Amino acid sequence: MWFSRKQVAKETPTGSDVGVGAQPGQITTKRLGDAAESLALAHLARAGMKLVQANYRTPGRGGGEVDLVMRDRDGTLVFVEVRHRKSSSHGGAAASVSLVKQRRIIFAARHFLMRFASLPPCRFDVVTVQGALESPETVAVDWLRGAFDAG
Repeated sequence: MWFSRKQVAKETPTGSDVGVGAQPGQITTKRLGDAAESLALAHLARAGMKLVQANYRTPGRGGGEVDLVMRDRDGTLVFVEVRHRKSSSHGGAAASVSLVKQRRIIFAARHFLMRFASLPPCRFDVVTVQGALESPETVAVDWLRGAFDAG
């Protein structure tokens, strides 16, 4: 069976902890992503932000996804992309938010905003999680406010 090279061996998970196509004893990239999102959410919550929705996806294929939709203290709706990289080689986590990725996030944000009668102030942030998630002492979380614009 094929597995991503980002998957690492770990103690045997059970039930839904095993990702699609994964075997017990392996961590999927999905689980690593979920762990990074949990770290990012905790970081933002400590800063006073409130979770509105996690993992918002547009319907259908080829749409977009927003990892976290948060509400800032001043009422600003914040669309957060969470990126994890084990090392800073190849530019690190922040460099992985390409223009194509930004367009997909913006597309999903516009779709999310269709539910509002009047548009709130909005912002696009990126939270980077850099380091080995298996070793929490090596992980650095960085919050880039206003990382890109929808314009």
